[in-house]
Parts: sequence; C-alpha cells; structure tokens
Amino acid sequence: MACLGCASPPQTVPPPDAGLPAPVRAALAAAGLPENAVGVVVLPLHTRQPVVAHRESVSMQPASTIKLVTSAVALDRLGPNTRGFTELRSAAPVAGDVLQGDLVLRGGVDPELGLPQLWALLAELRWSGVREIAGDIVLDRRLFNPPRSDIGLPPFDDAPEFPYNVIPDALQLAGNLLNLEISSDAQQVRARLLPPLPGVELVNSLRAVEAPCAAWGRTGLWMPPHTTVQGSGPEGLVRIELRGNFPRDCTQRPSLQLMDRTDLADRLLRYAWQQLGGSWRGRAREAEAASAPVETTRLLARRESRPWGEVLRQVNKRSDNPLTRMMFLALGLKAAASEPGTPTAELAAREVRAWFVEQGIATEGLVMDNGSGLSRIERITPMQLALAVQAGLRGRFAPELLMSMPQAGVDGSYIARFKDSAAHGRARLKPGGLRNVGSMAGMVPDADGRPVVMVFIANHDRPVVRQAIDALIEWIATTRFSAP
Repeated sequence: MACLGCASPPQTVPPPDAGLPAPVRAALAAAGLPENAVGVVVLPLHTRQPVVAHRESVSMQPASTIKLVTSAVALDRLGPNTRGFTELRSAAPVAGDVLQGDLVLRGGVDPELGLPQLWALLAELRWSGVREIAGDIVLDRRLFNPPRSDIGLPPFDDAPEFPYNVIPDALQLAGNLLNLEISSDAQQVRARLLPPLPGVELVNSLRAVEAPCAAWGRTGLWMPPHTTVQGSGPEGLVRIELRGNFPRDCTQRPSLQLMDRTDLADRLLRYAWQQLGGSWRGRAREAEAASAPVETTRLLARRESRPWGEVLRQVNKRSDNPLTRMMFLALGLKAAASEPGTPTAELAAREVRAWFVEQGIATEGLVMDNGSGLSRIERITPMQLALAVQAGLRGRFAPELLMSMPQAGVDGSYIARFKDSAAHGRARLKPGGLRNVGSMAGMVPDADGRPVVMVFIANHDRPVVRQAIDALIEWIATTRFSAP
C-alpha cells in the first residue's frame, strides 16, 4: 500500500533494540538536547511489544499530553453521554410575583454555563411569574470538596488572569472570566466590558505603541490588571485598571480572570435579572458547608450541558485546562458519597490509578495532580502514557477519544505543522508544553495505515524538541511495521 505524501519509499522497521531512530537522534543533536533528557515509546496499537522504548520507565513531567489519560479514563468511567447541569432551587414560598427568600444557583459540573445559558435559566424563573427575589442568591459549589480550591492556592505562573490558569469549581459560571473589547487607532486605546456589568468600573490606562496586533499579551506589552473592591452587595464597586501597552490599529476581545468569582457571579446575575425585568436587592453569596441540603429545596429551573463526549473535542483540540480539570474532578464524585470528607481531587486520582490497574498498567511513578498537565508535580512514564493511550484507543469508546484528538496539520494547537508530512490529516496528536517540558502523544498510522501509538516527552531546561518530534512522527508514517 502506497504512503500518501511520502517523498521516498516506505522503509522496513528496525528491530526493537535499535534505540532511537536515526532521524530523531540527528534532530536532538542539532537542537543540542541530550538523549537522556527525553523518553520515547513507539507502540503498535495491537501489541504491547514496543518498537522504540527509550527511557520508557522514567517518571517524567508530561504537560498537556496527560489530558489523553484523563480523557480515556473519563470516557470509560463516566461514559460519553454524561452531562453537567445547573439548577435554580429554593425553599422559600412565592407570594404573588415575589420569591420570599433565597434563590439557590446550584452547580453540577456544567462545562458550558455562560451568560446566555444563565439568561435562559433566569428567564424560566421569570416566565413562571417571579419578578422579585426578596433574599440572596446562594452560589452552591459544594459538589466538589473543597468548593473553592482556588482560595489560598499560589498562582501557577505570572499570568493568573489568562483563561488557561482558571481553577474550576462545580459552578463554573462564565468560566469565571470577564469579557473585554480592547481596540485602538493610531493615537488612542479604548476598552469596554462585554456586556457592561453593574458595579464594575473599567479604568483604561493602556498606551498605544507600535507593535504587531498578534503580539498583544506578550512580555513588554501587557501588565497584570489591578483590581480593587469597595463595598459588597448591590452598592459595591469593583474597579479594574488595565495597564501596560497595546498595539496601534488593533482590536482584541479577551476573556480574562480579573475579579473574584463571587463578585463576578453577583454582577452577571444582577445584569441578567434586570434585563429580564426582575428586581433583586440582595447579594450573591457562597453556600456554607452547613447550608440546607438539596433535598430541602424545590427545583425551579434546570439546564443540562452537551454530553462530555462532545465537550471532549474542546478539551483536547484546544487543550482547555479548566475543562480538563472539571472532568478530572468529576471522576471523584462517585466515591464522594461514601467518603464525604476526602478532597475530590484525591478521589479522582485514586480512580485513575484503579483504571490503570484494571488495564494491567503499572502505577509506580504515576502522579495525578489535576489531570490537565498544568502542574509542576504531575508525573507519568512514557510507557504508562503509551499504554493508557493504547487502552483508550482499543476500548469501547475509542471513536470518541480519537475524534477529540487534534488532526495533524488540520486543527488543534499546531494547525500549521505537518503540511508536507506523510502524517498530514492522518495522525491524531496531542501536544504539550511548559517552561521545561516539550511533549507529544497520540496515534500515527504507519506506511501501511496500521495505527501506532507514539509518546515523546522531553524534560529539560531548554526543551527545543519540535524537529525531533516531527522526525519521529515522519519516521513512523513512512515505516512498515509488522502485522501482529
């Protein structure tokens, strides 16, 4: 069978003990990266005998390639049809058009709860005849333990305002992000909130400079915004000052983590309810641990998200850290009922390890932190990762997992890569990268179209590994591997 896109005839695979393929070794040498800084596994899908196994048992930091593990376990444990939900509940009576007490906004790990979805929920309440909410709106995030794991946690890096750094909760309203529009001409920078939220003031101190529009957000063009809060409830004011430089003749519409999520929820709820013609003089507040259980309230409105099998596309193709972390935490919910005091993340990590054992994969060296790879302590060996991907691609939900993985040169984080490669449009690959990590994992069809699992992880102060990764992928795509 001919290899599509190959510049030369397919080659025969070397024996398993041949070490790293020559093109990979050459690329590593050219990049000045020592071979002992990388771990590589090449594993045909239908056998556990690797073709390449280089430092395969070394526990390494995987970056975002660990998302494939979280995805495979979630598909098997939760199923692709599991849906998140959000509910409006209350124990208070309705007299005329007044809800005479608190309204509970309950989070059920809904990965798609934006302002439009919140609006629709509140519209159901409004259409039922309620015009005034006499009490507070209670934000119930208690499905996860702790409900707010972001509190007291040091920032991962020096850009905590950007979406990839959001630490999710069970009530992930608007992604805990504020939408902005920043635009400029030759002299002036303008900024506004989308939508304009009550009690939030945007102070624009940005300066117009000569720079490419695409360079916005990089070092030297952006300073973390400064946020101050004065008062609370309907009379409180959140003031956000945008600082730094902004390119001339540029428009950006970022979503940023700029204010406490309780304050943000308060403003979003107030805006939506007012737009629906409702009245509310209370405040948004977090549900206390000893708050009334769900069973003591009645359901007023409910929405469900798309199933996780569909949301998984965003998890892997866009490498969405908050969504992955939500999905990871959802793995711990089943055991939470019998272990109410145990942190949800600990239960989720335990579930991953149990899945590894069931699949016959060793767990020594495996450290699951949040399941997204945005972690300094998450660890896995290249062989563990390869076997987990293999198990997922051989499992009952293999089509859903494969569909979620970026298609080489077609979509995902590296859409511009692999255009002239034999793997273009055929390989499904999940990249990963941190300051000291460069990685790639996924499936590459060989020259005969047989699926091959590949894992490449580099842990080094200067992980310049793109050429070595590409060389490995091209080598797999142009090699004939023996049939099992």
